[in-house]
Amino acid sequence: MNRRSLTFTLAYVLCLFFFSLSISAQDMVSIDTIEWKGFQRYNFKIGERDIRMVAPRSELKGKPWLWRARFPDWHTEQDSILVAEGFHLVYANTDNLFGSPQAMEVWDKVYDLMTKKFGLNRKPALSGVSRGGLFVYNWAKRHPDKVACIYAEAPVCDFKSWPGGQGKGLGSESDWKKLKEAYGFASDEEANSYDDNPIDGLDELAKNKVPILHMIGLEDQVVPPEENTFILVENYLRLGGPATVVPCTQGEQKLHGHHFDIESPRLVADFIKYHSVREAKLSSKTFYKIRGGLKNSQIKFERDKKGRVAFLGGSITYNSGWRDSVVNFLQERFPGTEFEFITAGIPSMGSVPGAFRLERDVLSTGPIDLLFEEAAVNDATNGRTDEEQQLAMEGIVRHLRKKNPAADMVLFHFVDPDKIDSYNRGEIPEVIKNHERVAEYYGLPSLNLAEEVTRRIANKEFTWEDDFKNLHPSPYGQGVYAHSMIDMLKTAYGGHLDQDDKITANQSLPMLNVAAFDRGVLVDISKAKIGKGWQIVEAWKPTVQTGTRANYVDVPMLVSESPKSKLKFKFNGNAVGIAVAAGQDAGKIAYRIDNGKWKTQDLFTQWSTHLHLPWYYLLAIDLESEEHKLELKVIEDKNPNSSGNAVRIRYFFVNGLD
Repeated sequence: MNRRSLTFTLAYVLCLFFFSLSISAQDMVSIDTIEWKGFQRYNFKIGERDIRMVAPRSELKGKPWLWRARFPDWHTEQDSILVAEGFHLVYANTDNLFGSPQAMEVWDKVYDLMTKKFGLNRKPALSGVSRGGLFVYNWAKRHPDKVACIYAEAPVCDFKSWPGGQGKGLGSESDWKKLKEAYGFASDEEANSYDDNPIDGLDELAKNKVPILHMIGLEDQVVPPEENTFILVENYLRLGGPATVVPCTQGEQKLHGHHFDIESPRLVADFIKYHSVREAKLSSKTFYKIRGGLKNSQIKFERDKKGRVAFLGGSITYNSGWRDSVVNFLQERFPGTEFEFITAGIPSMGSVPGAFRLERDVLSTGPIDLLFEEAAVNDATNGRTDEEQQLAMEGIVRHLRKKNPAADMVLFHFVDPDKIDSYNRGEIPEVIKNHERVAEYYGLPSLNLAEEVTRRIANKEFTWEDDFKNLHPSPYGQGVYAHSMIDMLKTAYGGHLDQDDKITANQSLPMLNVAAFDRGVLVDISKAKIGKGWQIVEAWKPTVQTGTRANYVDVPMLVSESPKSKLKFKFNGNAVGIAVAAGQDAGKIAYRIDNGKWKTQDLFTQWSTHLHLPWYYLLAIDLESEEHKLELKVIEDKNPNSSGNAVRIRYFFVNGLD
């Protein structure tokens, strides 16, 4: 064995070993390797089921694979062609299960193993011989978007034909008994009334345009094509599915015509290869812009061997996943560097809360070398205006650089269904335009994951429903995010540092908007002058079973449930607001600045019925930068969906004077 082959073999054995650590001992029994037609075949068990995987010497890009059902040693010519040309070959022993739901559960486990642990393509080609047709079609109908194509040879497409023998076929009494047991049928009548054979319910498979190829023997008396392939193919074509049938008429027809020579294994291999090896996956480089780069943080991390990195955002930053991957990358990219990681993700928070809590949550312990910021999902979902989004994002950049003029910052734009719809209409979401305007002006690297996920879905690399699943990504979606982020960071940190390279302050630029929230701070509720009806509850908590968020329960809260109760708050700055816990009983307020006109604000949100939601209400953003007086009172009017008039203020926030 040459060095390259040895390395490849060891890699697979190690992969199997690490997989074995994640499942129970009774599931993973043993691993061994043998030679298969000059290639390495890996044998192992999951539970009582034997699994085989044959690895190519040099795999094709995208890691395509052929998944065989039953009789893995029968007519393997096309299999060896494909392995020689870079395919993996997989077989799972599900004897005596006849494509039943039990068998499909095993197949689902094998699919997860191959795609998630070994990284094989999420769309395998399926190969079913004889009764193997029950397996490949039942699994394909179960997962119509996860199949590249189907090759079937003399396939059983209706078990009433075989083993049932209900038509002109020979049938098999012993196998019919086993099949009924596998499916849990109590009688022949129950089995015969079953309506989910491969010939049935092909709509979604056809809708996904999964190509099928059948090789059949016209003299087959065991699995007559008239009762199987011809019915399935006719049904499939009527639904718009692409189908090809090749009668094998040359050579000896054995076993009542059920065994015949495959006249062109190359045709089969080409069919599978053509439909499996698609265009290369989209490059992440299409979706990010390096702009001014991350040279300052690279110098800091490599030379000073210290670094302070912060993550600011909403729940997608708060939850584990991509953030952990980025942390791991930085530690591996800069070995020996002493990092401090500050995680400042808070669910529901966008750029406006970020601008005002940046000082407390990120900068209060010192300057930051690298900040990752995301707000595109919550800014849009929370209804922030275009102006607010730009004022807040610019404020974050300038506030960060005020503490450390050399600080680097990266913007991430995450995905949600509304953004997918916008890109599919050919439109750029407004929130991304707003954030990108700031990123472009200040030379910030940015990664548009909203567009990337949309384009990858359109490229049929994965689906939203089954893979990404939610704006809070599944583990698979977290992996998509992390892969692109790391690709971006590798590019940004890929340059060589010359000996005379030095950390330099970012260019001092005029403000895009003089009202930007670059001096945002949270102000303690004790600074307010409160009247009758108000009280500071030192450790507030709801009196009913309603959800809460960290830092908005068991903390001091300025509370009133009494209409006409008033307070006053004096501040210096050009913007002011209140951060509240808006629950199911959230009321309305009236407020004015400097004895001006009274305005009203409903504190009840669309999420308030089940959550005391932390919410930042901007009350004024266009003030002169000087001393002002805010007057606020609870009013009797309330949202029709609210159960009360409660106002619970956690903080005042101000874009204050230097």
